[in-house]
Amino acid sequence: MADFTGDGGVQEAADRERRGELAANLAAVEERIAGACAAAGRKREEVTLVVVTKTYPASDVLLLADLGVRHVAENRDQEAAGKAAWCAERGAGAPLTWHFVGQLQTNKARSVARYADYVHSVDRPRLVTALAAAAAREGRELGCLLQVALDKDAAPGEDSGRGATADRGGVAPGDVPALADAVAAAQGLRLCGLMTVAPLAGAYAGRQRAAFERLMEISSSLRVAHPAATMVSAGMSGDLEEAIAAGATHVRVGTAVLGVRPQLR
Repeated sequence: MADFTGDGGVQEAADRERRGELAANLAAVEERIAGACAAAGRKREEVTLVVVTKTYPASDVLLLADLGVRHVAENRDQEAAGKAAWCAERGAGAPLTWHFVGQLQTNKARSVARYADYVHSVDRPRLVTALAAAAAREGRELGCLLQVALDKDAAPGEDSGRGATADRGGVAPGDVPALADAVAAAQGLRLCGLMTVAPLAGAYAGRQRAAFERLMEISSSLRVAHPAATMVSAGMSGDLEEAIAAGATHVRVGTAVLGVRPQLR
């Protein structure tokens, strides 16, 4: 049996193989996005692909950057912080834009503020306060999207904190205006738009297109008071077409680009 200890050629071959896999997957996703845009009568440049790299190594991020990916996302600070630092140390060609898309505890706000350009999961006033303080300490401005929980579609003030989607987070649609005002007024934060995950319960369960269309309605109302809040982050590997048809500006794609994730233990 050959001894590959210290053989850089083996790693290079593995990197080439992985790069080929990622390139093929990216091409397939790009074809889907372009097709969905054409079907919706939209320009391809209206939709930004954000590749969710959670559970995959930082080396994959560099390969993706080499393939032209500019937006990457993570959902756990412990993983994201180290990955962003590793990539920054080694360089990734053109600068990467980092999106944080997972539920965020207030005690992690300072860490996230060091590397994230956008936080998609803003869903409560305490988090707004924590992120504003963290952004001020780091001397950075964070783009913020409000995560909307569509199975909390109730009147303002009703169940705006926790409920059926507590595991996913999110603010009730009726409480979006007040939270948006809080973000817009916070120093160091920039209100960019809305995000949602297709709900597993409630009136929109199993109805991704309807869920995303509802998000667009909420976005239209938001933009009356906050015209610059134009980002709509919706759709993932399994439903990006529905999101684009509804009007999403950003789709968050993980497995369709990187492959089936290893099971977490």
